[in-house]
This record gives sequence, structure tokens and C-alpha cells, in this order.
Amino acid sequence: MTTLTHYLNDHTANPAVSDVITTITEVGKTISQLLRKGALADILGEAGNQNIQGEDQKKLDVLANDLLLDALAQNSHCAGVASEELDNATPANADGSLLVLFDPLDGSSNIDINMAVGTIFSILPYQRQGEDSENEDFLQAGNQQLAAGYLLYGTSTMLALTVDDNVLMFSLDPDSGDYVLIEDKVQIDADTSEYAINGSNYRYWCAPMQQYIDELIAGKDGVRGRNFNTRWVAAMVGDVHRILCRGGLFTYPFDTKDAKKAGKLRLMYEANPMSLLIERAGGSATDAVNRILDIEPTDIHQRVPVVLGSKNEVSYVKDLHMQHASK
Repeated sequence: MTTLTHYLNDHTANPAVSDVITTITEVGKTISQLLRKGALADILGEAGNQNIQGEDQKKLDVLANDLLLDALAQNSHCAGVASEELDNATPANADGSLLVLFDPLDGSSNIDINMAVGTIFSILPYQRQGEDSENEDFLQAGNQQLAAGYLLYGTSTMLALTVDDNVLMFSLDPDSGDYVLIEDKVQIDADTSEYAINGSNYRYWCAPMQQYIDELIAGKDGVRGRNFNTRWVAAMVGDVHRILCRGGLFTYPFDTKDAKKAGKLRLMYEANPMSLLIERAGGSATDAVNRILDIEPTDIHQRVPVVLGSKNEVSYVKDLHMQHASK
């Protein structure tokens, strides 16, 4: 039996990265325990305030955020922390060599109905050791990430992790408290007949995305010549986990519903870490046309459209967008 600790000790070249991953996953155990208690732990319902995105925060949003901030601030390798829930990044240990970004509780609207939620994290190098970190230090393209992953709190607590070009899955053993390796070298099939999208926004999508979904709905009677199934968890972490397990496509595309938002998902906290996982598992991740991991961020709360998953399907979406652009 290979545990997360054993794997990091034996396979990870950067001990600082290993130590920060350990800190995050230890906090994940506490969040998992709180979710299992649910209403008994008084974590359900609204916290009574909004985050930087203008979204109502759940009680566990705030608690998970504080737990991660406190733990990472005490990690000597962590120079700074940026959270989806906070306006600005928080300096930690100036002599640290790493920056950590996280979404403390992705899919938090699912908490009160006992559905899957998760914690997403990204680890970047820090270039100005000896000085306090600032927002601008986090503005690195996703291809600079040293590691990324998520904790999925579902029927069991799962950890998906990419470090040193590999994608692994661990399951938290509730008896021993160890994360146990259950799959090494995770790979996604290039083709799929399963997709995830919030269809209620159809009227706000651009023409190529509307055409794409129309083709999938037409199934074997349309140009694609086969039937497709829709799956939608309403938490990116759950949809990406399904793709890593059995392939598929997830998209939250550009829409005109809110002129202030180019997309719903955050580049630094969601799109970049998930894209690194997907690419290293053999899939693709774009904003419909451009590779997510090559986007140069301009703000730590920047939003982007996202299309990720099985490589051939992501490529098909890009081709449709290119065809419409050329007309």
C-alpha cells in the first residue's frame, strides 16, 4: 500500500512542494470531517457576507478558507497565499520559495443539499525570496505551476494530484487517516460521448457553442452520427473528477449573460490547476480556442471561458469556433 507521504518522499524532487501539498491535504481531512457532520457541525447555510466575486458565502466557505490560510501561513516554504474568497493575496513567509492559490470550497452551493464539493489548489514558484509577496507575484501563466490538484469530498474523500508530470489519485482511508494511492498515471480517452454544460445559459452562448450543443443533442440522427449523454454536477471539481475517471468534456463557455464576466470560472483558482491535471492526463484545455495554460494573467481574480476534457472533443469545439471566426 502506497500512501501520499510515501509517494511524495520517493517520487517528488522538490521537498518544499511536497511539504506544502502535505499541509493542504491535512487541512482537507478537517474539512472532510466537518462535511460528514453537516448540520451537526453548524456549517450549513449562509455566512451573511459576499466574497470578492460578489457571491454569497456559505459558512463552510469561510471556515475552509480560514483553515487553509492559517495552515499555509505556518508553512515555512509558503511565501504567499491567494484565495478565491479574498480581495488580495496574503503574504506569508518571505523566505519561502512557493506561492499557493486555492478555491477553498468549489461548488459550495451543493453543501446544503449534501452533494459533492471540493478544494482546488495550485502551487507556483516565488521569485522574490526575502521580500513580502504581492498580487503581482501570482500573475504567472498556468504552465509555470509546480503542482496542482483537488480534494473531492463525496461519498469518499479523494485527492487528485499532478506533480512531476504524473496524475495520481488517492483515497482518504477513514480508519488510518492516510491518503492511499489507488491509481497511478491517470489517462483520459481521446474520444468521448459524454459532456457537461449548464444548458440553461444556451441563449447567451456564442453561435459556435450553440451549434456544438445542437449537434450533440441531435445525436445519431445529426452530423456527429452517435448519441451523447449529459452529466452536470454543478461543481467543477466533480465534473473534472468524472472526466479523469472515465473521460468526457466539461465546458463553461463564454456567454453574454453578464457583460462584466468573460466566463464564470477563475483562471488562477480553477481553470489553471484543472487544466494542468487534464493535460497531464492526456486531455486538452482551452478557452474554446487558446490553450488555458498559456494565458498570461492580468488579475488574480481573472475569469475565462473553459472547455476541457477528451482531446478530440476539445479540438472539435475549437474547429467550430475557428470556422465561425473565418466567416
